[in-house]
Amino acid sequence: MEKLLEIKNITKTFPGVVALDHVSFPIMRGQVHGLVGENGAGKSTLMKILCGVYEIDSGQILFEGNEMTHITPTSSQKAGISIIFQEFNLLHTLSIAENIFANRLSKDNKKTVDWRQLNKRAEEILASIGYTLDVKREVGTLSVAESQMVEIAKALSFNAKLILMDEPSATLTSKELETLFHVIDNLKKQNITIVYISHKLDEIFQLCDTTTVMRDGKVIDTKPTSQYTRDELIHKMVGRTVDNEYPSRSQVELKEEALRVANLTLKKKNVRDINFSLKKGEILGLVGLVGSGRTEIVRAIFGADKRVSGEIYVKNNKVTIHTPRDAIKNKLALLTEDRRNEGLFLKYSIKWNISVTNLKKIKHGLFLHKKLETDNAEKYVKDINIKCTSSNQKVLNLSGGNQQKAVVSKWMFAKPDVLIMDEPTRGIDVGAKYEIYVLMNQLTEMGKSILFISSEIQEVLAVSDRVIVIHEGAVCGEFQKEEFDLDKIMKCAIGQEGGS
Repeated sequence: MEKLLEIKNITKTFPGVVALDHVSFPIMRGQVHGLVGENGAGKSTLMKILCGVYEIDSGQILFEGNEMTHITPTSSQKAGISIIFQEFNLLHTLSIAENIFANRLSKDNKKTVDWRQLNKRAEEILASIGYTLDVKREVGTLSVAESQMVEIAKALSFNAKLILMDEPSATLTSKELETLFHVIDNLKKQNITIVYISHKLDEIFQLCDTTTVMRDGKVIDTKPTSQYTRDELIHKMVGRTVDNEYPSRSQVELKEEALRVANLTLKKKNVRDINFSLKKGEILGLVGLVGSGRTEIVRAIFGADKRVSGEIYVKNNKVTIHTPRDAIKNKLALLTEDRRNEGLFLKYSIKWNISVTNLKKIKHGLFLHKKLETDNAEKYVKDINIKCTSSNQKVLNLSGGNQQKAVVSKWMFAKPDVLIMDEPTRGIDVGAKYEIYVLMNQLTEMGKSILFISSEIQEVLAVSDRVIVIHEGAVCGEFQKEEFDLDKIMKCAIGQEGGS
């Protein structure tokens, strides 16, 4: 099999950090090559080198047998390398065709654009991957999955031979994921190579021909994916044996009510008559397909979205929650699914992010008690194992898993009794996920209660004591731990049958 790309002894350092340490492995033409590792393993740094964002300190990159030197985004693209980041690089007010051929709308420096020809070429590229869209449609009206197809089409418009995909499935539904896999299969048939970065090991095993494992800036192993076992892959990623992806959870009798929602109705997603209770020390899973109304329900409970009607009870007392401030006063916390834009102040320090939810605890008169603030932040950094240089480090520079730990620390400082966790493990590696699960168990042992949302239903079943299923804005089923059955719960989630 022909080598398309060969990476030889690549080293890249940043101040105080060796991001890549003599990284070497080949990528074969026409394959899907998986790249896995914990956050901070060096995957993203390597991808940015290949697309010309960073320059290597030492080593060689051979593409189609030719050494690439002084790589820039333009030279990388001209060579046939394209990258699709998690955050799409699209202009929402322009059409699909305009986005695909941005900065290349006219040929031969002509001042006019042949729109008929441009739209036809855009349609042909989309058709080549088995996808149909109205190319005159504004990108701002597209779903995440449709936007992703535009990014792929844009890459192909540059005659890409290698497409780098960074967490392409992070926000896709199961049906959209099937479409993505079908498109990737079509790309393989055209002899186009894919580097597929994902924390979802099921996807790696289903999709990738070869997989490279990275850890701490080094390549740990590269071999055909079929030769890995799941446990071996996890072990190589995290550097230790993980006997179980989910920590054991001691079963306790759940009696005292921590939270009750009665007849909650919203305009959004047609959410109506939502009723459920959450016990002290319980992890209650909220299951539903993307778009079912799960996030809208918890945002309304927290006061982030307005409700049409409904009542909320905390410890059997009816409470008034119109704003997040009301929720915090009533000992509720919400870890939003979009931690970067809604959960953190990225340009500020870990210390500042932790302190902001409970400033009165670190005030000395009219001013903040700086030493108390620092000591408090350092305690959370240690207790929750946030990997950082110090609590003064900007949250922007943390890995996804450590950003999530910073969010948890922030809310723990607010001293909540109920934590609503919406997609808390999205985009973080298996090692960081395990630490989040352990932390959840520790919180419930302290008497805290957790309302848990995840698009990975298997994850919800593994960590929850009980699950409630939402379908098209309504509760359609409830399952106790002993009743957990993936097929039954999935059928309930898609509206085929109800639960007890």
